[in-house]
Amino acid sequence: MNLLKLQNHHLTKPSRLSRTALPSLSSSFCTHRFPSLSSASPISLSCDFADSRNGHIRASTTQTPTWSSKEEESSEDSERYEYLAKDGEVFQNTLRLVETAMFAAVSGLAYLLSNSLAIENYFGCFFALPIVISSIRWGVVAGRKTMVATVVLLFVLSGPVKAVNYMLMHGLLGFTMGSLWRLRASWTRSIFLCALARAIGAIGYVLLTSFLIGENILQLITINIHASLSYVLTSMGSNSIPTMNVIYTIFGTLLLINSAFFVLLLHILYAIFFAKFRMKASLRLPKWVDVAI
Repeated sequence: MNLLKLQNHHLTKPSRLSRTALPSLSSSFCTHRFPSLSSASPISLSCDFADSRNGHIRASTTQTPTWSSKEEESSEDSERYEYLAKDGEVFQNTLRLVETAMFAAVSGLAYLLSNSLAIENYFGCFFALPIVISSIRWGVVAGRKTMVATVVLLFVLSGPVKAVNYMLMHGLLGFTMGSLWRLRASWTRSIFLCALARAIGAIGYVLLTSFLIGENILQLITINIHASLSYVLTSMGSNSIPTMNVIYTIFGTLLLINSAFFVLLLHILYAIFFAKFRMKASLRLPKWVDVAI
């Protein structure tokens, strides 16, 4: 019983603490400092507590800087102006897209009208010009997009035959010339590669026409060359008969020479055109052409 009384006595007995040890949450121990409230000024809070065991403890909030609404609006406006500036990426991409579409439309409509009015032979040297301009101004990728857009436009307006004919006779040539001029290649290399592209396009055009009319035009051309060469050899007193490999070699050489002369004229014509429109600095011209224009 005595033990139970002692335990109850200890449980119910309040602890004696001095009044000075108890923390009093008064204004003397916790101070709040609120400066003038504004959007640009931070808020600081500091409190001092007294404890009987640990002494004084000071707690303060961290100061976080904030921006005013005017500064945010000015920064957004500056970013918007830089985003839409003439030297910005968005403006340049939009201008490239618009010019590519414009060049494709002009080239496709000019080819369509010239073919419809049977004046293609008079204006055939200008059909590759929009692709060359697009390649020089905006790069090789823009020239390829111009050629593809022109082919798609002709496919929609006049069917696949004219679209493929344009790509073979003018599109490949314009893309090759524009790419080489964009890369600032020499005229010797440019004329050779452009003549090769023109020759390949001409052979493809002949094969496509042969398929459409049901007659092998290429075979007829080689047969006529063989007959003409045999007649010339016979008239010279020679009984030798040329083989078909020789005929194919002669045909390919003549086709390359014809294409080379056509491409050389296009180089000179386009160089004069670009010089008149103040685009001469982006070209690599030979000395005799530079002095002449």
